[in-house]
Amino acid sequence: MDAKRVIVGLSGGVDSSVAALLLKERGFDVVGVFMKNWEEKDENGICTATADRDDAMRVADRIGIPCYTINFTKEYMERVFSYFLDEYRKLRTPNPDILCNTEIKFKAFLEFAMGMEADHLATGHYARLGRDNGRLTLLRAADRGKDQTYFLAGLSEHQLDRVLFPIGDLIKTEVRDIAKKAGLATAAKKDSTGVCFIGERNFKEFLMNFLPAQPGDIVGLDGRILGRHDGLMYYTMGQRRGLGIGGKDFGTGESWFVVGKDMERNLLIVQQGEHEELYSTSLVCEKLSFISKAPAESSFRCTAKFRYRQPDQAVTVHLEGEGCRIEFDKPQRAITLGQWAVLYDGEECLGGGEIDGVTPLKPLPEIITKY
Repeated sequence: MDAKRVIVGLSGGVDSSVAALLLKERGFDVVGVFMKNWEEKDENGICTATADRDDAMRVADRIGIPCYTINFTKEYMERVFSYFLDEYRKLRTPNPDILCNTEIKFKAFLEFAMGMEADHLATGHYARLGRDNGRLTLLRAADRGKDQTYFLAGLSEHQLDRVLFPIGDLIKTEVRDIAKKAGLATAAKKDSTGVCFIGERNFKEFLMNFLPAQPGDIVGLDGRILGRHDGLMYYTMGQRRGLGIGGKDFGTGESWFVVGKDMERNLLIVQQGEHEELYSTSLVCEKLSFISKAPAESSFRCTAKFRYRQPDQAVTVHLEGEGCRIEFDKPQRAITLGQWAVLYDGEECLGGGEIDGVTPLKPLPEIITKY
């Protein structure tokens, strides 16, 4: 019997490199594919994806598998980046990594892999898959510090049915050890950080290239003008750094935090110190997706994350039409519109949805509305 064919997304990083290696060692017919999702040249006129592609090719050669390049920049621009910009225009803070997984890696790329008559698509994500009475489940990775189920919460059981996560049972140090012993070029390569098309560049400067700045006033909770902002879209709830109002000779001496935005009057609202205005008691997702089928109960208990690195928070979920209302056991800090609320039941990631509304623990004072 011929070996099952697996298309592996080789990113040029150590995780996908080891994923391909492990599959080859297990007897699969492995084919590497480097996805080009973003076209940009550095100050020397060199495409910034070239180094990653070269690393992917070196790894494939070392493992002894073919590797090809596929260009998804058009799909990425239409399905991810345009949405990213639209959300910022609405003063929301989107999570393009989740959208990239749902629209590119596990949709466009999955369709490509199936078109190549592959039995499976594999990636270097830190996640695991399981079965529960015939139901496919998405489970947290063995390495909790690297677990990426948060970014996979928008996927469906149908998308995951042909997917493999070969490193989901390993911790990062084990992955690097395997790569080193195998002589892979990516063994000591630094992990990528930040949004893929921004990398380690200054986020505000990047965004200014696509969305024109609209400066306005920064005001405190008493309505006093404290300074000027560069444009509301460049700031997020709970932000402390980069406000330009530190060291003023008024107030308590505590740090200033963003607690609200007034789009109509172009005001950035701040507060000194972390107080009730920065917290909320519940949120609303207008559309909630589940990896498998939705729970039978209209209300249920589980845990949730509202940003990637956050510890699990105990919540009660009330299903309402296609969406839900999520009540927090404890008030949550700086819940941000456009980010994702991701639900968990122990080890299992249930799914999630974009945050479309919040209920503040303490509404902003009336004086702000009369500014």
